[in-house]
Amino acid sequence: MLDYIIVGSGLAGIAFSEIALQNDKSILVINDDSQNSSRIAGGLYNPVILKRFSEVWQASSQLELLSQFYSGLESKLGVKLDYKLPLLRKFYSVEEQNNWFTASDKPNLSKFLSTKLITSKFNAIDSPFNFGEVLQSGYLDTALLLDAYKEFLISENLFLNETFDYSLLEIKENFVSYKNHKAKHIVFAEGFGMLSNPFFSKLPLDGTKGELLLIKAPQLNLEVIVKSAVFIIPVGNDLYKVGATYNWEDKTNIPTEAAKKELTDQLKELIQCDFEIIEHYAGVRPTVKDRRPLVGTHPIHLNVHVLNGLGTRGVMLAPAMATCLFNYIENNIPLDPIIDIKRIKNFVSSFYHS
Repeated sequence: MLDYIIVGSGLAGIAFSEIALQNDKSILVINDDSQNSSRIAGGLYNPVILKRFSEVWQASSQLELLSQFYSGLESKLGVKLDYKLPLLRKFYSVEEQNNWFTASDKPNLSKFLSTKLITSKFNAIDSPFNFGEVLQSGYLDTALLLDAYKEFLISENLFLNETFDYSLLEIKENFVSYKNHKAKHIVFAEGFGMLSNPFFSKLPLDGTKGELLLIKAPQLNLEVIVKSAVFIIPVGNDLYKVGATYNWEDKTNIPTEAAKKELTDQLKELIQCDFEIIEHYAGVRPTVKDRRPLVGTHPIHLNVHVLNGLGTRGVMLAPAMATCLFNYIENNIPLDPIIDIKRIKNFVSSFYHS
């Protein structure tokens, strides 16, 4: 009998799979590539919400784990995934500079916001008010991670490439069975696909469509991440990821002309050089109204679990949330009430009053 069946192999599914394997647990991962938000993500990690100068929830502990976790995966998979790059926020006024310095004095932000103005001049970016530097930032090559990890799972015979059929899941007291596979537990890490999951579809997963561009801009010569109305991430060979949009109505993975125009207009305001659009991506992020992950165990089926709702910060959240869920299942370490699905009172009560 397996220890875990894991449904989904985006950032959340990979993180849980890897933590289970590190703890000598046996797994089977089932995925059909219907969800692509992890694949097309900018992969940016940044400990500060720059709009309102506040620390990302539990940023310090998440960053520590992130560094360890992804460098372990780099060694295991033999690929480069984690690019630690400064993030420069462009200032548009003296007032913005002052707000930055006020924020960098706060005890919880001082380790993340440099107090030194960055006066570097970049080829194609006009910056009379200079930049502020966010420390401990970078980006993860999420598409490469997904491909390399899937390859690893296939090579170890731990992967089933198919759409999960919920009607075939049998739940017993001490195990679950799916087709001819038995496991002590099943973990659903399906991203926005969770809305089709009869066990967890009543959780308040909202979904926010995001679109980004991959551009080629030979004159840009950037080796840092620049953030303004859009972010620009250098990914090598004069290629840059530019994003991202937020659409709360459209729940499809289809790129739109409106988002393309929004991104190119904002990009033209930021850079003064020619660029060519190489790719245009779209995906639905698994966001939650209260901006906290959805982690925990089904109210009735105690061997059925969920790891979801990582939203726009999947790269930072995945290792931390997967660790929390694993420790909860295996070692009875309580989940932080902020992430535990028990906080969704009407979800829990729906199983007792239906």
